[in-house]
Formats: sequence, C-alpha cells, structure tokens
Amino acid sequence: MAHPKRRHSTTRRDKRRSHDFATPKQIAVDPQTGEIHLFHRAHVYEGNLYYKGKMIVEGYAPQA
Repeated sequence: MAHPKRRHSTTRRDKRRSHDFATPKQIAVDPQTGEIHLFHRAHVYEGNLYYKGKMIVEGYAPQA
C-alpha cells in the first residue's frame, strides 16, 4: 500500500474535504398550479405534465 512520506497539514486535509458536504435540493413553486417541485424538472399535476409553468402534455400517464 502507498503511504505518504510526509504528513499532510490539517489545512491541506480540510481543503480536500470542503466539497464533501451535500447541499440541499433547490425547490420551486409552480406559479400556475402552486405545486412544489425541483428546479429544471417537469412535474405531474392532476394528470397533466407541467414544465416552466406551462402544460406540456395533457393526460400524461408515466411509463413504468
């Protein structure tokens, strides 16, 4: 196994670990329906598919 020849400083270790924490998901509220959904994602509301506040597909049935 590989081992470091010298010890890494705590600053160097912490800089590497600074990206390890998860960020919460961005949540949006649709202005037309008031439905809560993720940003940049289409969502189903009352059987219709909405994206950016507009109805994209009427009578949407998800494929399983």
